Amino acid sequence: MKTALTIAGSDSSGGAGIQADIKTMLTNGVYAMSAVTALTAQNTAGVTGIMEVTPEFLGKELDAVFTDIYPDAVKIGMVSSAELIHVIADRLKKYHADNIVIDPVMVATSGARLISEEAVDVLKEKLFPMASVLTPNIPEGELLTGRKIRSSEDMIRAAEEIGSRYHCAVLCKGGHQLNDANDLLWQAGKIRWFYGERINNPNTHGTGCTLSSAIASNLAKGYDLETSVERAKKYISGALSAMLDLGKGSGPMDHGFAVHNEYTEESAGSTAAK
Repeated sequence: MKTALTIAGSDSSGGAGIQADIKTMLTNGVYAMSAVTALTAQNTAGVTGIMEVTPEFLGKELDAVFTDIYPDAVKIGMVSSAELIHVIADRLKKYHADNIVIDPVMVATSGARLISEEAVDVLKEKLFPMASVLTPNIPEGELLTGRKIRSSEDMIRAAEEIGSRYHCAVLCKGGHQLNDANDLLWQAGKIRWFYGERINNPNTHGTGCTLSSAIASNLAKGYDLETSVERAKKYISGALSAMLDLGKGSGPMDHGFAVHNEYTEESAGSTAAK
């Protein structure tokens, strides 16, 4: 079995972060491992607290993974401090990590900044050049380029600028009232659009985490980047189409929609109730 490591924050409600990543990796057929960068107290209505791990402890987590079950791919999500970013970059270089997918979590859905200017600078300097692919959404693309993204042409220019600067592929994600679910992949000067199915589901908590983890899972299994993105997009569509409805706010997707066996069947009690 191929393996994948997620380096991200924990979401206590299970819809995003480490929890979403592990569910996604499992459903996409790889063995999932994790290095937690922070604990968050959150649910579908919002975040009420964040507690970062220490740089020393994050280093121990990464050492424990890489020296035992070596990951075939690495997904990096929320890392909010420069010190933690330095540790991640150091370990990825030390252990010659490959197939690195970075979801640059910098802007909340509300528009609030989630990362300091100092941390953004370190992220750009240390981690971005190590990426196989970056997966910024529209607000993150705007932050990285310093320009507004209002059209498909703007997405192309932003992806090209980011990819050329950091010498990596870029998947510029649509949404945010632009292009619905259409994403643009820029890779070594070549572009390809991935047209997503528009699904009328307000429960989209964790879509960014889930997409990047699905891409990493497919890279771990040996698919090329374009195929990995294509498969990840189909997985996201399936998870949204399952129409899971939990919580009082923007709820999670059904990450396990494609897992059907005797162990995932409903309980005898719920079946009898029907």
